[in-house]
Amino acid sequence: MFLWESIAFGPIQSRRFGKSLGINLLPTSQKICSFNCVYCECGWTKCAEIDRDYYCTPTIILEAIETKLLSCSEQKIEIDSITFSGNGEPTLHPDFAKIIDGIIDLRNTYYPDSIITCLSNATQLHRKDVFDALQKIENPVLKLDAGSEKMFKLIDTPQDESSLKEIISNLKSFPKKFTLQTLLLKGKGDGIEVNNCEGDELELLISHIKDINPTHVMLYSLDRETPAKNLIKLDLLTLENIANRIRIFGIDVSVY
Repeated sequence: MFLWESIAFGPIQSRRFGKSLGINLLPTSQKICSFNCVYCECGWTKCAEIDRDYYCTPTIILEAIETKLLSCSEQKIEIDSITFSGNGEPTLHPDFAKIIDGIIDLRNTYYPDSIITCLSNATQLHRKDVFDALQKIENPVLKLDAGSEKMFKLIDTPQDESSLKEIISNLKSFPKKFTLQTLLLKGKGDGIEVNNCEGDELELLISHIKDINPTHVMLYSLDRETPAKNLIKLDLLTLENIANRIRIFGIDVSVY
């Protein structure tokens, strides 16, 4: 599977965010995540949390990002989005809020027209520092992959005490405009059947999206190799049909 080997990488051409400068707040040697998703391009989660000492400090992280932004600026390289992604869940960094403040300052200095994006699985929204920090950026992108607790555990496989009910509650209470990202798939992942795109599971998922009422929804399917085998990528027509069922509630939906 795939791991980023630096704090700042790219810019790369993203199918969702244009010219995206990636930010990895997590170790370069392993994935750190509160989920163990069957489809994750970073592979299986072997560690859900680590001691603070194993994270790079905000100073090191911000210096690396400033060096990258300065280099890109001098070369007149376009950046549409400064995007927190990387080797797992970025909001697990214990100094996430401080790093957000620092990156906002750097963005304003070097690329004032760029947006800041954070891809998050929403498991840390119960933390006030994370909840507040995500409201400071232009593009928080928060995850919801399942309609039922059972499917949530099969697809996302939480490594902490996160529940679908808690995540949905926190998403409903998020006061800022945000994007909800949902990966749709089916198949037998290493012998375990998963399917969030048909039947009752899809009905529940659409119902949750309606209740959450995000500003925007991103629907997508598999794009890279997955750790679980025998998963099926949905075709564009199927994704569009599901998107249309969400659009009837007045919610903007993009399909990838």
